Amino acid sequence: MRVAIIGAGLQGNRRAEALRQFPDMELVIVTAAHLSIAQTLARRMNCEAGEGWRAVVGRPDVDAVVVCTPPNSHAEITLAALAQGKHVLCEKPLARTLEEAAAMARSANENGLILKCGFNHRHHPAIQKAKELWESGWLGRPLFLRSCYGICGRPGFEREWRANPHIVSGGQLMEQGIHVVDLFRWFLGDLAGVLGVVETRYWPIQPLEDNACVIFRAAGGAFALLHSSLTQWKNLFQFEIFGEDGYAVVEGLGGGYGTERLVCGKKTYDKPFHAEVTEFRGTDSSWAGEWKEFLAAIREKRQPLGNATDGLEAMRLVFSAYEAARRGSEVPLLRGAEQRAECSP
Repeated sequence: MRVAIIGAGLQGNRRAEALRQFPDMELVIVTAAHLSIAQTLARRMNCEAGEGWRAVVGRPDVDAVVVCTPPNSHAEITLAALAQGKHVLCEKPLARTLEEAAAMARSANENGLILKCGFNHRHHPAIQKAKELWESGWLGRPLFLRSCYGICGRPGFEREWRANPHIVSGGQLMEQGIHVVDLFRWFLGDLAGVLGVVETRYWPIQPLEDNACVIFRAAGGAFALLHSSLTQWKNLFQFEIFGEDGYAVVEGLGGGYGTERLVCGKKTYDKPFHAEVTEFRGTDSSWAGEWKEFLAAIREKRQPLGNATDGLEAMRLVFSAYEAARRGSEVPLLRGAEQRAECSP
């Protein structure tokens, strides 16, 4: 499969490097708003460099497009690529508005193409093993999920595009916390309601938030808690799952988040606590895992993990959390099957 990457920043570089592991995938071209930036990555990847994206999406020698630009351009690029018959992997959040995301999902469906949202956290091995334990019943009836996810920020963060409300549609919860929101929905299924508190405590990025605390209620009765923060001063990822019979805790994502590991154990009353610990050392394999899933979905003509509907629903949940924070009360989430189906790929 022949690929074009649009956007040569941090995510474009990550996607390109992961692509090296797949000899049956060819990186044809990397483009950026400024040619010199694209050339830096293209030289390393031994591919063509370009400026802008409009000429790329219609190229006959490109089968799939990866959109690694800021969110305010996701919809325009993705819709153009789908109209030209290209499969698309688009970074999260899928778009800037729900209307844009729904239009993207409909276009992929109407054109019979794959649109994958960049939820690489589904492909971390510790998360996938925890999901297996969850689905096997090893943990018992679901009780609750709890997660803490955040970064320490960096000097000048307030001047980055991530802090510009004209480019993004939300702060820390939409930019990073949305990964966990997607995982909550993946584990729990339909979510019935949300409560939220969002605040700007330190970084001068109003109206965007640097801290968010949200609680989701699942339709099945369990609940899920998330604190996503830009002011932890230490990168942290923790994802905890508790059932009637046991627990599973994912810690770390590799790199600055520490070694990725899974800690799991059974409920004990009259015995010493015992936990099994599995560490996943080495480089972050989630990017390659997401490439593998994207390619398999195209070849097998099926929806991938983290599809367009997943991207749309994660955005809807985040926007609902913002609304709950504004109201100071719970916002209901369940919709009728007919409303959900109208934008399902």
